Amino acid sequence: MIISQVLFGILLFVGFGLFAKNIIAIRQNINLGKDLDRSDQKGKRIKTMLLVAFGQKKMFQRVLPAVFHLFIYVAFLLTSTELIEIIIDGVFGFHRFFHPLLGSFYTLIISTIEVLSVLAFIATLVFLARRNLLRVPRFHMSEMTGWPKLDGNIILYLEIILLVCVFTMNGADEALYLKGESHVAGQGSFGFLVSSYTGPWLFSSFDVETLHVLERVGWWGHILVVFGFLNYLPISKHFHIIMAFPNTYFSNLKSKGGLTNLSAVKDEVAKMFDPNFDPYAAPAETEQAVPDRFGAKDVEDLTWKNLMDAYSCTECGRCTSACPANQTGKKLSPRKIMMDTRDRLEEVGRGKRKNGKDYQDGKALLGDYISEEEIWACTSCNACVQECPVNIDPLSIIIDLRRYAVMEESKVPSELAGMLTNIENNGAPWQFAQADRFKWAEEQ
Repeated sequence: MIISQVLFGILLFVGFGLFAKNIIAIRQNINLGKDLDRSDQKGKRIKTMLLVAFGQKKMFQRVLPAVFHLFIYVAFLLTSTELIEIIIDGVFGFHRFFHPLLGSFYTLIISTIEVLSVLAFIATLVFLARRNLLRVPRFHMSEMTGWPKLDGNIILYLEIILLVCVFTMNGADEALYLKGESHVAGQGSFGFLVSSYTGPWLFSSFDVETLHVLERVGWWGHILVVFGFLNYLPISKHFHIIMAFPNTYFSNLKSKGGLTNLSAVKDEVAKMFDPNFDPYAAPAETEQAVPDRFGAKDVEDLTWKNLMDAYSCTECGRCTSACPANQTGKKLSPRKIMMDTRDRLEEVGRGKRKNGKDYQDGKALLGDYISEEEIWACTSCNACVQECPVNIDPLSIIIDLRRYAVMEESKVPSELAGMLTNIENNGAPWQFAQADRFKWAEEQ
């Protein structure tokens, strides 16, 4: 027993230690982004988080996958309560610590977890079929090859292994308890809604020694999968399980379609309209020696919320399936925009932690990861923002990349170049002077 407790203690320390290390690295990466104030309207933000992240509100725009996702989601939340007991049992050498304390309420909790686990098992099989047999198109686009494709299946395989371990643990323990050989004192049935039937059916023919082995295999398998999953999350799209809550809390609460102003441009325009401004005066000591970059070239030019969005992406593809540009065969995929941003951020973060905060690798988000063709294919319709189940905003990244291309690199599609020239010269997109704009009315 002591050896088991020591091994569990080591596993607990290593599992949570590695997870904490990964979380710190991700936090450092997100903090590479530019500052952004999202501290307003706290009540509305909490409401948004509860409805969208906790309540799965936007998932139910597509009812069938939402229902199956809900099975897995609720099972995950409630199974976490059982994990508390497993940790207590593992550290202190108990077995079903809460059983004598909670009595029939304990039976109710475990029974609920088992029912939800059965539903989660069915949902997992459905999701595997959707990905690999039915081949739902949004799961098989160009960006969903290699690791993204494998990542989408790994979590489902882990879910199946976890559920098998849970029912092996509960079923073998039920068979032992009926024989009066369980670690729990007494004899009879636990009364769990599922394992009280499946346990005797599957395991009653085994001898006591084998049942003890099966129960321990289920118990250790459960905890190993949990800790493995915990440290798999930070490198997986499934990190949205954690990130969905802060990401929805810090959602953009302004009306969709509104664009932010560049502070550097806004300040220059304000100076132009200030009659007291002296363009020849020496700059104030408080002014930056080097002005902010116009738009974004790399991840460090984006806001921390843009970078949080990248880590919150579920790679579900709802944004891309709703994108009109993508539907017409253009290269743009909002999901790929978020995946590329996350990949680039990971690369930049690793480089800075290894070589110092001033390290530059000569690459950039625009050009090396996201092409100009992609950003100019966007119609700025906000369909991707509307569809995202965790309130990610790919459009804001696209807009900032466009701003950099236009204002810093003077790279703009020829169709837009003429319009911008007309705005500069004529104050309007049309190639007419102001005095000629109404002459169309005189034509017969």
